[in-house]
Amino acid sequence: MLKKELVTRVTSNLEGFLKKDVGYAVDIILENITEALAEGRRAEIRGFGSFSVRQRKARSTKNPRTGKIMDIPARNTVHFTMSKSIKEPLVKKKNG
Repeated sequence: MLKKELVTRVTSNLEGFLKKDVGYAVDIILENITEALAEGRRAEIRGFGSFSVRQRKARSTKNPRTGKIMDIPARNTVHFTMSKSIKEPLVKKKNG
């Protein structure tokens, strides 16, 4: 789902709100999550999941095209852990 689709769906469920207002609210939410992660804090949305920053170790890898060994430095990545309320329907759907 794209952000545009999310804004459209939320707007259709909330009468009296304009798409630009809902879009602005979504932007504010995403900015606050980004700021929390940049500060090294965790962002949790109950019933959805949590975002946290994890450190990836430095490593060496081989370029498949040239065969040259490349060193990749350590870096931070975003990790998402889904809540139980999202995980259960996905597991049920997978197991059929």
